[in-house]
Amino acid sequence: MQYPAVVSQVHGVRRESGATAQALAVTVSAQVSRILVVDDDKSIRSLVSDFLRAQGEEVLTAADGVEMHSVLAQHGVDLIVLDLMLPGRSGLDLCRELRGASQTPIIMLTARGDEVDRVVGLEVGADDYIAKPFSPRELLARIKAVLRRSQATSVGDHLHVFHFSGWRLDTLRRELFDPKGVAVDLSTGEYDLLATFLEASQRVLSRDYLMEQARGRSYDVFDRVIDVQISRLRRKLGAEEEMIKTVRGVGYLFAPSVRRAAQ
Repeated sequence: MQYPAVVSQVHGVRRESGATAQALAVTVSAQVSRILVVDDDKSIRSLVSDFLRAQGEEVLTAADGVEMHSVLAQHGVDLIVLDLMLPGRSGLDLCRELRGASQTPIIMLTARGDEVDRVVGLEVGADDYIAKPFSPRELLARIKAVLRRSQATSVGDHLHVFHFSGWRLDTLRRELFDPKGVAVDLSTGEYDLLATFLEASQRVLSRDYLMEQARGRSYDVFDRVIDVQISRLRRKLGAEEEMIKTVRGVGYLFAPSVRRAAQ
């Protein structure tokens, strides 16, 4: 079934027609998520929040980092939509700070199409990005995809703990512990990537496969994303290429043997 196309654009957000928004409402999950939208443009905050609320989501808003922290001090949120260009502290600074204290999923908004901005955003811990101008429909799809990845438990059986080289990944709690038992923070993207490697250890995995499995969508215009995620994961594992080996021209291989157990 074809729905009417986008009919207007306001300050970087493409407004969907009423028929499109109505059709989307049918497809949205019954589970309500609380989403915080941080953007200094009042019209963007209004358009995005109105659209998401129409899909049954709970939405909070903030114009800058100060307001964002005030909201977070009073409410727990399931996901943060964070603009890159904010007055005062930038979205990148705020993302880095948030990631140091929480694993709440973050989607970065940017008016720039520059690859560098997207790479830096992912390096500081964003789970996804979307460039302005964007449609609320696309943003909703990205939100749903990130929430699915962050909320999904891993395997359907009782063997939910991976052991490798003294490390331990608990896929029910989504927690990684180093050989000394110290918890290591992982972003949603890093966790998904590591889980994908552990499920297929000692096998060469192509970059396309990793992007599809660990990120849930194709990065045909931005394939450096997977390299950035692997670089970050290597640093957190404390081994540049000892665990995750580069197979030139093919992809990557997770070298350690992996054992699964109930704990």
